[in-house]
Amino acid sequence: MRNLFRAIILIPLALLIVAFAVANRQTVAFTLDPFGISATALNFQAPLFALSFALVIVGVILGGIATWLKQSHWRRAARTLDAETRKLRNDNEQLRRRAEMAEAAALSRVEQPRLMHPPAA
Repeated sequence: MRNLFRAIILIPLALLIVAFAVANRQTVAFTLDPFGISATALNFQAPLFALSFALVIVGVILGGIATWLKQSHWRRAARTLDAETRKLRNDNEQLRRRAEMAEAAALSRVEQPRLMHPPAA
């Protein structure tokens, strides 16, 4: 079922990406200079689809980094709670062992009958 959904979504998406790349093969000039001074280091030419794909990839990476940074609080809290849970489990196991040992010691002590009168000699 999962493979069917993947095929239903990924095949049309792949076809759209290929169609976009074929339709936008023309070379465009791209500049990183906001002031318009022609510096060859900040200008380059590439196909439009390559620039579009590069911008999508950069956007996905930046979005992933932003999400990762934003969720750092939750990861820290999860680590703290995990460490606390481990400590409490260890403490619980130690207390359980002590209780079992105390119970075993109590059972092993056999109450000796007490003589109320000294034996006749």
